[in-house]
Amino acid sequence: MINFDTLISNYLKKELRPKQIGKYFPSETGSCLRKLYYSYKIPREINQELSKIFEMGNLLHDFVNKVLNSSKNPDIQLIDTEVPFKLELNDIIISGRIDNIVKLNINEKLYLVEIKSTSSLQYTEKPSLSHILQLQLYMHFKKIHNGLIIYLEKNSLKSKTFEVNYDEEQAKLAIDRLVKTHSNLTTNVLPEPEAKLDEELIWQCKFCDYQDECENNV
Repeated sequence: MINFDTLISNYLKKELRPKQIGKYFPSETGSCLRKLYYSYKIPREINQELSKIFEMGNLLHDFVNKVLNSSKNPDIQLIDTEVPFKLELNDIIISGRIDNIVKLNINEKLYLVEIKSTSSLQYTEKPSLSHILQLQLYMHFKKIHNGLIIYLEKNSLKSKTFEVNYDEEQAKLAIDRLVKTHSNLTTNVLPEPEAKLDEELIWQCKFCDYQDECENNV
C-alpha cells in the first residue's frame, strides 16, 4: 500500500544549506532578531510540517497569478510576477523576489503585491509589521510607492486585502534591522529576545525552533 504522506515528505525534503553571513532576505527583516541570529549561527533543517505549509503557499501564489491575469478581471493587469530584487549595501547583499506587480486600471497606478497564506482570517484585522517592513523595503528601492498585502485563507480561498502606503521611515527601519543583524553576526553579539519582550511579537516564540537556546541565552 502506498503511503502518500511519505511520498510528499520525500518530495519536499531538501538538503540543509546553511545561510551565508552577509546575504539576507527581505522577508527576514521583520523576524525576531534573536531568532534570525540563531538561524545563521545554528542552522537547522526545516521540519516537514513547515515545508508543507511553504509548499501550500507556493501553490496558492500560482492560483493568485491566474486570478490576476484572468480576462475575467479587466480592472487589474498583472504586469510581472516573481520579480527579482537585489540590493547591495556596503558589505551585505539583500535579495529576494517580489510576488507581483499589478496595474489598477481604475487609477492607472502600479502596485507591488505581497501574497501571504494563512490558516485563518479570523483575527487578521491589519497586516503584520513584518509583512509591512518587507513591502516597504521593496517600495523604497523599486520606486513604486503603492503596495498591497493580500492574506489568503488556505481552506476557503477567502481573502483580506490591505493597502500599504510608502513610508520612508519604515523602509529605513527595515534596512537598519538587517544591517544590525549583520553587525551582530560578525561580532558574535546575541541580540535581545525582542519577540519575548513585545506583546505583538510574542506569538513568534510558539513556532520558534530555538526556544531552548533563547531561554539559556546561548
